Amino acid sequence: MTPAGEPLERPSIVRRLASMLYESLLLFGVLAALLVVPHFLLGALGHRLVAPVVVQAHAFIVLLVYCLWFWSDGRQTLAMKTWRIRLLGRDGQPVRPAQALLRYLLCWPSIALGGIGILWAVVDRERLFLHDRLAGTQLVMSGARGKKA
Repeated sequence: MTPAGEPLERPSIVRRLASMLYESLLLFGVLAALLVVPHFLLGALGHRLVAPVVVQAHAFIVLLVYCLWFWSDGRQTLAMKTWRIRLLGRDGQPVRPAQALLRYLLCWPSIALGGIGILWAVVDRERLFLHDRLAGTQLVMSGARGKKA
């Protein structure tokens, strides 16, 4: 529900999955710029290879900053804008940074455990992903109304 009391239109599961696929392509570029390039340059400067755990932690932090920035306070990632999807709290208000952090942390097991948190949307009464249900967030349509994926 919006603050005015009108119901919010939820994007279809297909639309959300398409947005996730597009987001993963964009994140590949973000990770290349903010992860691979610095580590490659360190190697070119003669430094020994960085331990895999450092690379993984670096990737985790880069993705954390990306998600927190775009999910907090009503901002949208490029994929979310393209697919007209907005992340809101269950109260219809923009997501607070603490909620965005919780959603980010819950996304990892939701996807890593065979996508069970994504498949949850098939049986959820409101069609929420499991990490959205637990974090108190929801994905809704933004912009023009009336069209569905």
